[in-house]
Amino acid sequence: MDFEQILNEVEFSTALSSGAGGQHVNKTETKVNLSWSVDESDGLLKEEKYRILRRLKHKINKKGYLQLSCSDTRSQHQNKKILINRFKEILNTAIQKPKKRKATKPTKSSIHRRLKNKSHQAQKKSLRQKPDY
Repeated sequence: MDFEQILNEVEFSTALSSGAGGQHVNKTETKVNLSWSVDESDGLLKEEKYRILRRLKHKINKKGYLQLSCSDTRSQHQNKKILINRFKEILNTAIQKPKKRKATKPTKSSIHRRLKNKSHQAQKKSLRQKPDY
């Protein structure tokens, strides 16, 4: 993954932010939106694109764009830095290969404990039955 090349493909836009900030919120565009086309990216391998499309499908729209936004602070520049870091983290986690699960056997003590508990429960239930005469 070539993050510098991907960052050049990203489109940023600004918008009016909501929330705390009083009149400042109504006057300045502090919210930063990020839009990036996964399919058209040249900074990823085919396998990495597939992983991103599969794992981030809830964040990718029908046109194939990954869209993120940030309005955490009152500064547009700080929001852009936060958004770039968040974008980098999301991509890194989506690209990682999942670890293969190693099958393990239960320990002898856990098997013994389970069978002992099972026989105890069976005995308890058998004592609840009406006796045969």
